[in-house]
Amino acid sequence: MRKFAHPAWSSSNRGLTLIELLVTLVILSILAAAAVPYAELTVRRDKEMELRRTLRQVRTAIDAFHEDWRNGGISKTGDGVSDDGFPKTLMVLVEGAEAGDAKGGVRKYLRRIPRDPFADASKEPEEQWSIRGYQDEADALSWNRIDVYDIRTTSEGTAIDGTPYESW
Repeated sequence: MRKFAHPAWSSSNRGLTLIELLVTLVILSILAAAAVPYAELTVRRDKEMELRRTLRQVRTAIDAFHEDWRNGGISKTGDGVSDDGFPKTLMVLVEGAEAGDAKGGVRKYLRRIPRDPFADASKEPEEQWSIRGYQDEADALSWNRIDVYDIRTTSEGTAIDGTPYESW
């Protein structure tokens, strides 16, 4: 018994035509063109959130260090403490400062110096940041090398909201 098949389904017509293939490629390229900027924006937003967390973490450590100095929690004459009560370098927050009580010991404020997500990854974390001392002007571009009062990123880029990263 002979079976009758639809002419479009015959063995000679199986496969895709050039037009169908081109239409498929155009649709895929349109989807890719829409997805790439979204992915780039997502990566940038993640880096911005990491930068905010990092700045908050280091600034909180600097504030805790200064508060301990004012309250006598760390030695006012220790090697890592400036006359104004701030750490002399970022590494002091990691290595610690001499405790000001009779027990002695060392108080540490950070486990490590966090990396700047927008900085050159080949630099050491301490070199990635722009540091400002207590005696420096708010917009100073050079560090007095006396103490660490604040840090900011060295990135000259602009955030998604239009603010420069270095003003954060």
